[in-house]
Amino acid sequence: MEAAEEIDIVIVGAGICGLATALALHRKGIKSVVLERSETLRAFGSAIAILTNGWRALDQLGIGPKLRQTALPLQGVRDIWLDGNKQRRGPLSKGEARCVKRSDLINMLAQDLPHGTIRFGCHILFVELDPLTNFPILQLRDGRAIKAKILIGCDGASSVVAEYLKVKPKKSFPAFGIRGLTYYPSPHGFDPEFVRTHGNNVVCGRSTINQNLVFWFLLLPGYLKDSEIFKDPELIKQMALEKTNDAFPKETIEMIKDCDITSLSLTHLWYRPAWDILLGTFRKGMVTLAGDSMHVMGPFLGQGGSAAMEDAVVLARCLANKIHGESINGFEGNNGLFRKKMEEAMDLYVKERRMRLVRLSAQSYVTGLLFSSASMIGKILLLALIIVLFQDPIRHTRYDCGHL
Repeated sequence: MEAAEEIDIVIVGAGICGLATALALHRKGIKSVVLERSETLRAFGSAIAILTNGWRALDQLGIGPKLRQTALPLQGVRDIWLDGNKQRRGPLSKGEARCVKRSDLINMLAQDLPHGTIRFGCHILFVELDPLTNFPILQLRDGRAIKAKILIGCDGASSVVAEYLKVKPKKSFPAFGIRGLTYYPSPHGFDPEFVRTHGNNVVCGRSTINQNLVFWFLLLPGYLKDSEIFKDPELIKQMALEKTNDAFPKETIEMIKDCDITSLSLTHLWYRPAWDILLGTFRKGMVTLAGDSMHVMGPFLGQGGSAAMEDAVVLARCLANKIHGESINGFEGNNGLFRKKMEEAMDLYVKERRMRLVRLSAQSYVTGLLFSSASMIGKILLLALIIVLFQDPIRHTRYDCGHL
């Protein structure tokens, strides 16, 4: 059997969180390797909202100024209820908010990484512990094995690394979402804002990216059993039109009809309950988690991606402080002392992130129930709960992850 390759820091997953974590470590002078199961960079998809806290993290990563040039600042949020012909405006974030193309974010994160950081076609089957060194070993589908001194799972909601840590499985929210992009040959004329239109137990969201591009989504209640529709963008588009045709404004229907078919996605919505985040074990030995692997949440606050980038900054800072600030001679020093200091660093990271993530998860879950509930009594009760628990609904955007 071929001997396992030894790597100091392995990050599993080249999504937003994995790339951000690798870049944060790189900014601190620490080398890592990112293992990605796909054969190419996963720069597809639609868009992601980034609120004030997310831009703080992006500025620490060094790509905030470049990314700002790709999207207009959003002025606020507007809710429209079709059945009562009512509207309500409010702030979207305490400060800066933009909606950016996911591909722009992914590409900018990847471009600033040293050549060779990302390895494609690395499908991780499972993680086990080396009985001799107590370092984690990753078994790949092609038969290779990689031994990591530090392993960071950024491999999403169905994380192999989270399975190794015995994190409780994610739960399915009673709703699913359709996301897409629509390009307009001439300026679309929409105000630079985030609009949510409520009607027929469906929520349609729209956010301007630039003068010729908008991101949109549909939030639909229930569960989907037909697996074929997830793979067929034409069927996804047909479903979106069927759900909006009767009640929604003409501009909404035209937006869906004219969408970029390659940008469409249909997904179940997953979440990790706040109490599982509060009580969960997110560090075992030299292994920890970040991003959706740790705290997958619904899109109801627009904080999933930003929270992942916060994780990256905090984790890199905690590791760097121990690697550079302690007398452990980096990765070549005394194995026992090195392990002790790295475990301390990961514990500090988990401690710093835990309550932030508990609050985000709880607010996202209750907000999602409010959007998806068909019962007026249920909506009133949920609204009262939000007012009691989250008196300032945009407080989550004020968070500052700090300096790298």
